Amino acid sequence: MAKRVVVGMSGGVDSAVAAALLKEQGFDVVGLYMSNWKDEGEDGACTGERDWQDVERVCDAIGIPYYSVDFSGEYMERVFRLFVEEYERGRTPNPDVLCNREIKFGPFAEYARGLGADYIATGHYCGIRHEGGRNYLLTAADANKDQTYFLNQVTERQLDGVLFPLGGILKKDVRAYARARELPVAEKKDSTGICFIGERKFREFLSRYIPMKPGDIVTESGEKVGRHEGVFYYTLGQRRGLGIGGRKGGSGESWFVLGKDVERNLLIVSEGEDDALYSGALETDGFNFITRPESGEFDCLVRIRHRQPLEEARAVVTERGVRIEFARRQRAVTPGQYAVCYAGNICLGGGVIERSL
Repeated sequence: MAKRVVVGMSGGVDSAVAAALLKEQGFDVVGLYMSNWKDEGEDGACTGERDWQDVERVCDAIGIPYYSVDFSGEYMERVFRLFVEEYERGRTPNPDVLCNREIKFGPFAEYARGLGADYIATGHYCGIRHEGGRNYLLTAADANKDQTYFLNQVTERQLDGVLFPLGGILKKDVRAYARARELPVAEKKDSTGICFIGERKFREFLSRYIPMKPGDIVTESGEKVGRHEGVFYYTLGQRRGLGIGGRKGGSGESWFVLGKDVERNLLIVSEGEDDALYSGALETDGFNFITRPESGEFDCLVRIRHRQPLEEARAVVTERGVRIEFARRQRAVTPGQYAVCYAGNICLGGGVIERSL
C-alpha cells in the first residue's frame, strides 16, 4: 500500500503544489486545513472561509480527500497571547515562528497521525534530510523564499516523518507548475501579514488588544521632537511614519527609532543613522538547537530577521542562551525577534533576542 501523507493545506499555491507533487510521486495524499483564527476581514467576510473554499477546489482538482480542523483555542493560548504580551513589553515578536512550533508541528501533526499519516508535509520553502535517525533542517534552493528562519524553534523530533516538497524548487517554477496543471489557485497572491490572521491595518488591529497612549518622541538627550500614537506601534530602526519634520539646527537627515521607554511612554529617536543603532553582539534568552554543534563555541552564519543576508559570527553557548558576536556590526538588533544560526545549508536553530551589546 502507498504511504499516506497528510499535507497542511492553506488555500494558497504553495501547499497546493506540494500536495500535487506528492500525489504524482505515488503517495496516498490527504489535505488538512487548519482554522486558527475566528475573525472577519476588513470587507466583513471571513477570510478563513475563503481559504477553505480554495482548499476544497484544489483538493477536488488534484483528486484527494480533505478535512478541516479547528485549532483556534490552541492558537490563542500558545501563540497570540504571547504575541500581545511581548508587544506590551515594548518588544517586537514574531508569531509565525511560534505558530510553527506550537501549532503546525504540534497539534496539527498529532491530528494528522490520527488520520493514519506516515508522513506530514507542508508548503514551506526549506529542505530536510533524514539520516541515521537524525533530522536536519536545510535551506531552500530558492534563497529569496527560504523559510528556515520561521522554523528555527521546532525540535529535531518534531521533524520526524516530515516532508518539504518545495525545498528544491524555485517559486517561479511552483507558479508554472500550478498553471500547467490548471490548479485553481495558480494566480492567487501570496499571503502576508500575521500568521493565520492575515493582512490588516496593523495599528487598528493591535489597539484592540493593547491600550494605546500617545506620548512624546524624544532624542537621546531628552529633547522633544514630536508625538507618537503609542510606543507599541514602532520598531527599532523604523524610519517611516514618525511624522517628525525638520528642526532648526538639525542635519536634515531622516529620523530613526533608537528605542522605546515603555514605562515613561517615550519613543527615542535619532536624526540620521546614529552609531547607537548598530550592535556588535547580542544575547538570546534560551536557544533551541535543532542540530547542536559538538563544541559550545563555534563559527556560524546568522540571520536576525527574515530575508536578511546571512552574517558571519562567532556563537558561544551560555547559561541563559547563546551570545553571538558578529564579524561586522548589525543595524537594529531587535529584542523579541529571533537570531538564527546556520552551518552551511543546515539550520542549527535559534533563540529570542534578549538584548544587543
